[in-house]
Amino acid sequence: MQQMTPQFFGRIGRLGLIVFFCLTLGLMTAGATLAADYVVGGLFSITGPQSYLGEPERNSLEMAVAEINAKGGIKGKKVKAVIYDDEGDANKARLNATKLIDRDKVIAIIGPSLTPTSMAMIPITQPAKVPVISCAAGVGITAPAKERPWVFKTAQTDQLAVSRIYQYLKKHNINKIAIITVSSSFGASGKEQLNKQAPNAGINIVAQEVFGEKDTDMTPQLTKIRSTSPQAVICWGTGPAPAAVAKNMKDLKIDIPLIQSHGAASKKFIEYAGEAAEGIIMPAGKIAVYKDLPDQDPQKAVIANYVKKYEEKFKSPVSGFGGYAHDAAAMLFTAMEKAGGDKAKIRQELENIKNFPGVSGVFNMSPDDHNGLGPDAFVMVKIEKGTWKLID
Repeated sequence: MQQMTPQFFGRIGRLGLIVFFCLTLGLMTAGATLAADYVVGGLFSITGPQSYLGEPERNSLEMAVAEINAKGGIKGKKVKAVIYDDEGDANKARLNATKLIDRDKVIAIIGPSLTPTSMAMIPITQPAKVPVISCAAGVGITAPAKERPWVFKTAQTDQLAVSRIYQYLKKHNINKIAIITVSSSFGASGKEQLNKQAPNAGINIVAQEVFGEKDTDMTPQLTKIRSTSPQAVICWGTGPAPAAVAKNMKDLKIDIPLIQSHGAASKKFIEYAGEAAEGIIMPAGKIAVYKDLPDQDPQKAVIANYVKKYEEKFKSPVSGFGGYAHDAAAMLFTAMEKAGGDKAKIRQELENIKNFPGVSGVFNMSPDDHNGLGPDAFVMVKIEKGTWKLID
């Protein structure tokens, strides 16, 4: 029999500590398993020049997660959102997408906010087979859908925006236009659609100019445009630069309609452009003028509910950009109610979504269409006295 020496009691003490830590670790692991969440990623341009897109998108995702958890979560599990800021930078979008997949083990990603950051992320998320619901407009983000089966989007496409603009121009006998587009993939995609759809719409594009995302003076390009005597100018861009185009046109006294893309449909654009915003026309989601919609419009109640909750929670006006994240979260949670955390099944359920009324339109997804919106997702609005007026 071993003697009860001080060394003996020391060994017993160390053994006891080891047993204690093992039991504690085991209990902690078991607890973590029982309380495991569905982890959803968010990737938005929360800071930088495009923050007016990303900030409301982040807010809307956080609000949607809080609401679903308040209702008991999904299949008995809570939803956790891990959100990163890509600052509108394609490299940071790629790095953060990798982090969401490899470190955070997300089952789906909502975002990014922009076409360039969305396009940059696809080579990361597609082979990883993680469902992505982008909040950006470029039609190439999801098309062709058969080549990007894991990518969906909620923002209306530039293809639909151009179609809606040309429909408006034809109605007002405008067929000779100039275009000025930003030198990003968003601008390139818009320019491609403007040129592609012009012949069938009977539109003659007499001048095509380009500006940089951070440019502040487009006077040289607009001077060239003026020399071609167009009936209207279409500007395609996001952030402060399109507002500079509006100011430059006013300074040059180019007194013809300026039509902005849906990328400028936010109160922030009006703030950037100041007095030069007055009279500008653009396609916009119905949220800009939802109070003027007929009561039978399938989106009106959805938008009104979203606006009320957002403005009460964040004490700031909503925008269509936040609506993109709202719709993405709503459709993702609907898919998860059926698929749980199985990424392949979530993808399939997203593709099956039909007649889903959202802030941005009524979604009808299919294997060939991962946006699921039609031309009726846009209305034409005009800026008057610092706010939107429904004109078509």
